[in-house]
Amino acid sequence: MPPSGVQVGSVYNGLGDPTTPGWASVDGCERLSEEAVELSGESQLIPSLPISTADAEVILKSIVGDVADGDVYPVGPGPGILDLSYIGKTVIAQIENVIGVIEGEEEPDRYVIVGNHRDAWSFGAVDPNSGTAVLLEIAQRLDKLQRRGWKPRRTIILCNWDAEEYALIGSTEWVEENREMLASRAVAYLNVDCAVSGPGFRASATPQLDELIKQAAREVQDPDNTTQTIYDSWVGSSNSGVIGRLGDLTSDYASFVQHVGVPAADMRFGGGYPVYHSMYDDFTWMEKFGDPMFQRHVAMASVLGLVALRLADDEILPFNYVSYASELMKSAEDLEKQKLGHSIDISPLIKSIQDLSTAGQRIHIEKEGIKGALKVRELNDRLMMAERALTDRDGLSERTWYKHMVYGPAKYDDYGSKSFPGIDDAIDNAKRVKTKASWGLVQHEIWRVSRAVRHASLVLKGVLR
Repeated sequence: MPPSGVQVGSVYNGLGDPTTPGWASVDGCERLSEEAVELSGESQLIPSLPISTADAEVILKSIVGDVADGDVYPVGPGPGILDLSYIGKTVIAQIENVIGVIEGEEEPDRYVIVGNHRDAWSFGAVDPNSGTAVLLEIAQRLDKLQRRGWKPRRTIILCNWDAEEYALIGSTEWVEENREMLASRAVAYLNVDCAVSGPGFRASATPQLDELIKQAAREVQDPDNTTQTIYDSWVGSSNSGVIGRLGDLTSDYASFVQHVGVPAADMRFGGGYPVYHSMYDDFTWMEKFGDPMFQRHVAMASVLGLVALRLADDEILPFNYVSYASELMKSAEDLEKQKLGHSIDISPLIKSIQDLSTAGQRIHIEKEGIKGALKVRELNDRLMMAERALTDRDGLSERTWYKHMVYGPAKYDDYGSKSFPGIDDAIDNAKRVKTKASWGLVQHEIWRVSRAVRHASLVLKGVLR
């Protein structure tokens, strides 16, 4: 980024409309007062403004003088005075999500949702317009299939979100408005945001979708190496086919996973890029650096579209809970390696994950011989609802909006993702206050996660205890 570049962003700590925490922001709804929003602690009370390095250098020189030694500025008053005036208004503004629906032929009450946001801080060639281009390409391909007589087994919903950059507002409010319907009917949510910022395929997902993503990547040619598939290049890269998780708050999957417990995935080409959230994220940068031939955009639409079609059309949902259990076991072993002491017992968590693995193996075998529409439907319901079982109605301690016991944001880093966020929060607190009661809360959080994982096992088994 040149010295004149500025990376902008929101400093609001919450998700959605701050005046409607936990319920949908619609005309005539209950709203918190401006004073109540300030007291919530989610909104920052000190005005802040990101500036460029070029402007910062001028300001620092006028206030403290020239650089004394290398890049170290002297401490003390300088000849200049900085006059910062803030002029802003607190308003309720209308936003608009755009929703398209292709109704399913056999299971219209089961939803496969594909989403992308369209608002940008500036020109937004990467964020979000590369994702918007991919979503529109998928919509166009689905339209062509329909013209040939195709109808999906399950309903496909295409969502273009508004006001994502402020606090994931468009998707969060839609999820809150439709929470009960989504909890009972959503099969999965597929997200595409910064679809293309460079070479190299990357994916993040809830673990039951891992194998499906890999299968789709095997079906599409790598746009940067036509002798290989995307999967071949992916596993041969420094990323080595690793699939990340969705505990952070960086895009619109957050509400689906962390509030309702909907299986989800997010895919892209490229990683971090130097013009992120700046005016230099424009078509010229994309054409010159991000995707000169725009082949990565086409490939991204192909992979994401294939995943969506499998979820919409496969008779039995392509979910793998053995993979889920394996991922949870890795996280539990990492927790065990911390050697927390204070009589902390990880064994309930280990046992519940082992039970989930067994349930995952059993339902995989059950898939092979199942016959009859009603039995298929019942099995699919178990596969779909197991992720919901990993949520807790009480949510995370002091962060009750976040219901998922396995994946959630780091408490002080929206871009950070944590496995077992409630346990992690409790450990951080116990290390700080160093009391017996605080370590007791760590054990309590371990039991909470263990119960959630056990509930997921029971859902997969389809039995009452």
